[in-house]
Amino acid sequence: MKKPTICPRFEKAISLLSQKWTALIIYKLLLGTQRFSEIQSSIGISGKVLSERLKELEHLDIVKREVIPDTPVIIEYSLTEKGQSMEPILRTIENWSQAWIKSESELPTD
Repeated sequence: MKKPTICPRFEKAISLLSQKWTALIIYKLLLGTQRFSEIQSSIGISGKVLSERLKELEHLDIVKREVIPDTPVIIEYSLTEKGQSMEPILRTIENWSQAWIKSESELPTD
């Protein structure tokens, strides 16, 4: 039987965005430059996992890490042009979720 083929680039993109927390990190950074603690507290991710995801996104040239020499040192994260180009995708998902995903208050209670 012939194995179904899916565009490898599409498959990689879906794999990246479906990795837990990744899309939420990118979504948060759409608001602008953020510090580690701001991202962590706003989405409720552990420091270890956030650090791993940010390193991966930096390696993929989606996130830029900037060290500001101050006392103490300040580290800020922002989206690169490549990361910012994901905005229409995430906004479409956001719009879809508003139309089709029920909020906690809309769910039936037992």
